Formats: sequence, C-alpha cells, structure tokens
Amino acid sequence: MNALDSTDLKILLELIRDPRIQIGDLSDKLGIARNTAQTRLRRMLRSGVLRDGGREIDLESVGYDVVAFVTIEVTHRELDGVVGALRLLPQVLEVHEISGRGDVWCRVVATDTHNLQAALRSILRIRGVIRTETVLALHTHIPYRTEPLISRLAQGATAQGASAQGASAQDSRGRE
Repeated sequence: MNALDSTDLKILLELIRDPRIQIGDLSDKLGIARNTAQTRLRRMLRSGVLRDGGREIDLESVGYDVVAFVTIEVTHRELDGVVGALRLLPQVLEVHEISGRGDVWCRVVATDTHNLQAALRSILRIRGVIRTETVLALHTHIPYRTEPLISRLAQGATAQGASAQGASAQDSRGRE
C-alpha cells in the first residue's frame, strides 16, 4: 500500500468530486501551493494510485485489494430501503437491480477478508435482505472501460459524415 497522507487523500477526494478541477483551483481549495499539488499528483500517477490520466483511483494501491460481487435476495416491498441502506455503506461501489437469481447485485471492496466479512454482515443486517451470495474476484483481466465503445461510435460518426458529405456533393452537382 502506498503511504498517503491527509493532503494526498484530500487531493483524491477533490478529484472524485470534480474530475476536471484545474491545478490552481485544487491548490486554492486545499490551501496548498500549486507546486505541492502538482508534485503530489505526479507522484500518485507514477506510483499507480491514479490511473487513466489522473482521474481514476486504483483502490488496490490504497489498500482495498479484496473485490467481491454480492448478489442479494430482497423482500420486494423493501427494495428501495435496501438500496438506500447500501448507499450508506462506503465499501459498496455500485448497486444494480438485476433479473435472474437474486434481486440486487453490488460490487464491494475490502482491505482484507475480515473487513469483507464485516461489510457482508452489515449488508445482511439491512431490513429486507433475505440472503446474499458472494463471489470473490481473483484477478481483473479487463478493468471497467468505455474507450472501445466511444471509439466505435466515433468511427461510425466519421463514416456517416463522409457519406453525408458525398451525398451532399452529388446533390449539388445534380442541381448545377
């Protein structure tokens, strides 16, 4: 785990709150010198705490190296309350209502298996939770990504633009 002090953690929090924050604004907000903010950001990028251009935090590098996927069976009339309670658990990264086995799926992180067990017990204590099934992630082969989708859309938009320009050129020649 990287040794992050309170200033590093405050920088990370500000990046989460406003991923497009400028260095000057970040330093003003935290009351630190601009060079300090820039140096710390560079250090966190080099160490791997920050990924993807400095806006995504590698949770494993800050100590949350246990990832679990939890399927939750819920009493349906309690679904909104369950989701609200899950929102209050800091280790719950995302929650999805699902079809199939179970009603809710969530991704949970923990510092170790004892920490995971405590999180799972918290989930089981939520009113409306009937049972859970937990699967541990052993290795992430493909992390969450959107670039391939946006790249495909951009290629399609470029192709459509080119064909629209060709059609427009043919129309204007036909009118001449």
